[in-house]
Amino acid sequence: METSTAPDITESAAIKALQALAQSQRLRAFRALVAAGPAGLTPGAMADSLAVAPSGLSFHLKELAHAGLVDSEPRGRHLIYRARFGQMNALLAYLTEHCCQGQPCELTTAVCTDC
Repeated sequence: METSTAPDITESAAIKALQALAQSQRLRAFRALVAAGPAGLTPGAMADSLAVAPSGLSFHLKELAHAGLVDSEPRGRHLIYRARFGQMNALLAYLTEHCCQGQPCELTTAVCTDC
């Protein structure tokens, strides 16, 4: 399981992550995984809760994994998908790195520290 420490992220990795999130079903799937926390979700549970076809969801989960935003772990006959909180936090840090004109920001609540 990934720690909550945010790794550095490159511009190309940020672009890849933002491209992956720029599609409604992928964004909804990622948000569902964030809400599920470290326990993660199976694709079947996500497909049911998001009202999407399992085959379509599989494609979207692969895109999110390719962008480094989710990972999966086999558990018995199922896969458990989890949001990569460190990567999510790195993307948020990258996007806000130069905000507030170099002064400390009050964005610390936007970073998932409990995950």
